[in-house]
Formats: sequence, C-alpha cells, structure tokens
Amino acid sequence: MSIQKIARLAGVSVATVSRVLNNSDTVKDKNREKVLQAIKESNYQPNLLARQLRTARSSMILVMVSDISNPFCAEVVKGIEEEAEKNGYRILLCNSGSDIERSRSSLQLLSGKMVDGIITMDAFSKLPELSHLIASTPWVQCAEYADAGEISCVGINDSDASQEVVRYLADKGRKRIALINHDLSYKYARLRQQGYLQQLEQHQLAWQAIGYASELSFNAGKHAMMALLAGEERPDAVFAVSDTLAAGAMAAIQAAGLSVPEDIAVAGFDGTELAEMVTPPLTTLAQPSRDIGRQACRLVLHKIDQPDSAPERVIMQGHLIERASA
Repeated sequence: MSIQKIARLAGVSVATVSRVLNNSDTVKDKNREKVLQAIKESNYQPNLLARQLRTARSSMILVMVSDISNPFCAEVVKGIEEEAEKNGYRILLCNSGSDIERSRSSLQLLSGKMVDGIITMDAFSKLPELSHLIASTPWVQCAEYADAGEISCVGINDSDASQEVVRYLADKGRKRIALINHDLSYKYARLRQQGYLQQLEQHQLAWQAIGYASELSFNAGKHAMMALLAGEERPDAVFAVSDTLAAGAMAAIQAAGLSVPEDIAVAGFDGTELAEMVTPPLTTLAQPSRDIGRQACRLVLHKIDQPDSAPERVIMQGHLIERASA
C-alpha cells in the first residue's frame, strides 16, 4: 500500500497524507480523521527510512534508565512511551545501570542519527560525562537533576517529600525513626537523607540510624533491615527510600517475630503497585511517575522542535498515601 493509494482511499491529496504522517498542525481535523481511518483500514506501514531521509528525523527517542527492574523507572518509561506515541515517536530503551560504558555504547546511536533526542535517568554524578558524550543533541534528565544548568529536567522535590514522610511518622509518636537509603551517588538518595535528618532535628529526635542497601531490591531491603535490627536499640519506625526496599524491610521485621506497625512502623517511597500488594499495605510517598515521564517527553520534543530554546526545570508534586503499615 502506497501513500498515493492512501490519498485515494481518504479522498485527499498526497500532500495532506504526508502532513498527517509527519504530524503537521496544518491539517484540518476532518481530513486528518479521513487519512487515519484509511491507514487503519489498509493496515498501512509508513517507510520509516524514507521519512527519515525526507525530514532529517528518525522519530525515535533514546531512553536511558538506571534500572528497568525498579518499578518507579518502569512507570516513568510507560509515561514517556505514551506521550511519544501520541506525537508519532517511538522509544529505544537502554538499561544503563548507571554504567558509563554501557551508556557510551548506546550513545553511539547519536552519530548515526538514529535518534532525535534523549531522556536519561542516570545518577546525578554521571551527568558531566554524559553531557560531554551527548553534546548538542536534545536532552532531558528525568528524576535526577541539577539545580541549574543547560539540561532540561523534571522530577519532584526529594528533600521536601522525605520530610513529609518523617514528619508523619514523628507525629504518630514514633521516637526512633531509622532510614534505609541507597547509593549516595544518586542525588535523590542524598536529598531524601537530607530531608530525613532535617525533620529529626525539627522534632528534636536525637536517635537516628541509617542503613544502606546495596541495590534497590527486596533482598537488599531485607538485609539492610536485619542490620538495623541487630543494633543496640531497635527502631520503632523505618522510612525506606523506595517501596521495594520497604517491602524487604517488612519481611525482615516479620521474620524476626515482630509486627508491622505495632512494633515497627514502615513507610516507603514512590507509590508503586507493590505498596498495595504487601501485608499490611504500605504507607508511601507517591510520585506522579507516569506524569514525570510524559512531561519529560514533552520537554524533549519541544527541544527537538526548537533546539535553541532555553532549558526548562519542572518540579512536580508527590503526595503521601496513608496505609496500615504506619
């Protein structure tokens, strides 16, 4: 099926079909519907290579995530993909593990003009080297970001969000609130720890304990919690910087013969489906994960269309979901 046949089926010009395929805003809604219906009925597949040669664009976005097994990352990617498809784009997904060599390999796609823009979720500490590799390609940093700079970014205020969780636990009468954190090369980990410490100080809670999970996994959360339980004084509440770590912490508490929340309250972060699946259901600070992804995609598409536009910094709002674990 050719573009000419699509035009005949829709009763419009070849130029109109071409404008629809290239997501032009100049097409009347009525004509756009005719073309889209003709494409659907004929199962037409546009020649992407031909379109790339014609428009100097690939209609592809490279998405580099630090860990696709992290439910938060997976939800952000879903949001990116939804927004990309709405705008005629597809995504290429790279699970970088924040490894600069794996990132370098994926970024070779830039030299071949295989992608039009990039969305990254790598650790903040990797941004300077990534910036050198990416150069002038339209780029948006998601979840991890600088306070200022030349890179558009989208995320939440991690320090404020963390303080909201610790404030909630303190207001419930918890006096020994521990933190299970992750890799401090991630800015979110540093900011959430900062918020934890600030809120303890505001509530004049001298007791503190921080455990560091080796990775964002259930088992790592379990081991970090076991280490906290082995301390001289047991916490009466635990705040974990991800729902996955919190689920592991709950398993360790229950395996030790203790109850959640009667002996130890537990709160997580991210607002993933996992928080509703554990027993008891998990109190968590929910991030607008899919909206973060959608907004990141909008930012990179804007940068693709207007390369000289100023970088934008979008800070979105999370919210605390109270459940039985705390």
